[in-house]
Amino acid sequence: MSTPDKPKKLPNFAYLDDERVEREAKLTREGVYDLSPRELFWQTRYRYFLDHGYLLRPRYLPDWKPSWEGTNLNPTFCEDSISLNNCQIMDVTRKSSNERVAIKTFLLRTPELQIAQFFASIQDPMNHCVKIHEILPDPLDPERALMVMPYLRPCNDPPFGTIGDVIEFVDQTLEGLMFMHRHRIAHCDVAAANIMMDATALYPSGYHPVRIHYTPDGMYPVTALSRAGRSIRYFYIDFGLSMRFAEGEPSLVWGDVGRELVPEISEDVPYDAFKVDIYALGSVYSKQFEQKYKNMEFLLPLIEPMMQMEPHLRPTVEEVMQEWVKTRATVTEYLFRWRLAPKVEPAIERVVNDTVAVAREGVYRLTKFVK
Repeated sequence: MSTPDKPKKLPNFAYLDDERVEREAKLTREGVYDLSPRELFWQTRYRYFLDHGYLLRPRYLPDWKPSWEGTNLNPTFCEDSISLNNCQIMDVTRKSSNERVAIKTFLLRTPELQIAQFFASIQDPMNHCVKIHEILPDPLDPERALMVMPYLRPCNDPPFGTIGDVIEFVDQTLEGLMFMHRHRIAHCDVAAANIMMDATALYPSGYHPVRIHYTPDGMYPVTALSRAGRSIRYFYIDFGLSMRFAEGEPSLVWGDVGRELVPEISEDVPYDAFKVDIYALGSVYSKQFEQKYKNMEFLLPLIEPMMQMEPHLRPTVEEVMQEWVKTRATVTEYLFRWRLAPKVEPAIERVVNDTVAVAREGVYRLTKFVK
């Protein structure tokens, strides 16, 4: 028979002196740590989620009281002091598997539900659209529903580390866009913020769902493993602005959509939604890689056509993929493992980092030779 784990001893910095205890107690009484109005949305549905097998964090208990009240604990180091950043999405634990998943609230009048469910129904290795575990009706608002999805992390956090990381990202995001366009669906909001990843392989011990650079208890900084050599899968999310077109139907839309600034966007003149996706994804590659790092010249034959000012001059996603396959074939195995060097990196720091990279490459080759 196993014995329960002993409570983890907190570090000294998690405790306050008497003066700061009183100061924090005053802030707590004044409501500094209270749930925001948008967090209350989730608290009022706590028991509904529990009935459906999902457990919210202690902060959202219906009768929540701050765990630090009456103690000398620093609220910053109490997990239930951590409030949501994006109140449209809540992290929960699925009780049956103890797996962390995400629940998103969305309006039923948007096409998001139909498009997300359509993508989720297709088993295809090219499908990089976020999976849908379950759709729950909102118990308090008939105009809304609740979408249960895998819990994912921003695609660029932690930062990309090697040229191989960049190549893998381009591989998957191009493949995913081709999959959508082949099914006559334009995302209409392609942006780095709408490309997420399953980061399980980078954080085998997990991380906090809001304070994502810390351990699951929100206490200690956590360091990611390298992407190189690990299976990372990227997903498109957020189909709230997406458009589906029948076969043969013109793919024209109008109105200001998406996060990326695309030149032809107009409230009055129709424009091609598929060409907007091409421009927006090219902009992602430009901002995330070509503008940030050295030795990204191999991406220019991809980015420049994608970001043509005139939409009719932009390639289709199939043409982009054809060009990418040719470009990718010119990248040597050695270059795959080379580190990304920021353009703003100080000279001394660059020398040190390059030296470390060369040493790692030497170890890699020696290990491969010995095997």
